[in-house]
Amino acid sequence: MAETPLQALSLQAQGLHFHAVAAGPEDGPLVILLHGFPETSYAWRHQMAPLAEAGFRVLAPDQRGYGGSDKPSGVTAYQLGTLALDVIGLAQAVGRQQFSVVGHDWGGIVAWHLAMHHATHIERAAILNAPHPATLLRYTLRNPLQLVKSAYVGFFQLPLAPEAMLGAGGHQALSWALTRSSRPGAFKAEDLKRYREAWAQPGALTAMLNWYRALLLPTAPRPPARIPATLPVRVIWGDRDTALERGLAEEALSWCEQGEAIHLPSATHWLHHEESEFVNTLLLEFLEGGDDAGNHHNGSAGRKTKKDRPATKADTKTEAEAVG
Repeated sequence: MAETPLQALSLQAQGLHFHAVAAGPEDGPLVILLHGFPETSYAWRHQMAPLAEAGFRVLAPDQRGYGGSDKPSGVTAYQLGTLALDVIGLAQAVGRQQFSVVGHDWGGIVAWHLAMHHATHIERAAILNAPHPATLLRYTLRNPLQLVKSAYVGFFQLPLAPEAMLGAGGHQALSWALTRSSRPGAFKAEDLKRYREAWAQPGALTAMLNWYRALLLPTAPRPPARIPATLPVRVIWGDRDTALERGLAEEALSWCEQGEAIHLPSATHWLHHEESEFVNTLLLEFLEGGDDAGNHHNGSAGRKTKKDRPATKADTKTEAEAVG
């Protein structure tokens, strides 16, 4: 089978330039893939072709502050509402008003915000290992282990020191953040080389960290909104995530009228690299409308049942093996 061609795009949204990669028929249903920290659109290298071959028009941008996209100065430029409007602007730049969104890590948090506050634009939302922004603080206060796991967020609030630490030794700490929290082989030497090139761009580290720093900025009150039944949500969660507790997946469902969580017991935070074929199957099933979240309603208001992936031989690995 011929390799699926990828198209590099230069798009404008909210006065900024964005680098993006696209694939699939231009008239296919639009799916926007949102990467997290510290990746770029390259994070979706295992998902682009399968989604495109299924008939979707797939768009994976470098989000603001990352890769080949603009890196505006100042922490205020990275508030969550602004990041979400970038995505709507990118969809409009390719002539679309409605789209499905798939987000991982920070990209998943942006996807949650879109589903809460811009539901008229979103057809379906798939979230990979990303907490719902309305639940993280409450969950952390009830679960001290999550507080410990989130300690790095406090360090990122400091000026200059995080940039110095993450940039030292050719960005060794960022490389370790990927390889030491993932299963062996999830990130190859070529992958790390590509990411180091992105991290080395002028202003990149500060821009990436500003996503975290913007969390503490005062914002105009905007109560979280429930995600309506017209917007199906599928949460796919790698249970061996070293930064996020698995219970955050179910916590998020309390904000969904039609949602489900699927757990991958042997996957880490980087599930879309480690178990790409299975993740792709789950994404395609969901985006094509099969096995909708609504089919798993358990009768309790606002919550849907959790559907766990059956255990496999790989699940017998120890946690040490899983995180490398």
